[in-house]
Amino acid sequence: MKDLLAKLKDPKAKAAFKSYLRAVLASAVTMGLALAADLAPEQAILIGSLAGPLAKWADKTEKRIRSRH
Repeated sequence: MKDLLAKLKDPKAKAAFKSYLRAVLASAVTMGLALAADLAPEQAILIGSLAGPLAKWADKTEKRIRSRH
């Protein structure tokens, strides 16, 4: 149990879990829009595809990675 807790406290594990939660959020937004709103599926997918990056942008603890290109 202590090993599992130690792994969960690892910064890489936290980052991976946050990334997973953002993907779940984007999927939930897409599915919710497709089911509840009177939108075309393409519109729901477009809006849902923006949910993940917007959640990452809104997370102030997320480190910004600069590209070398």
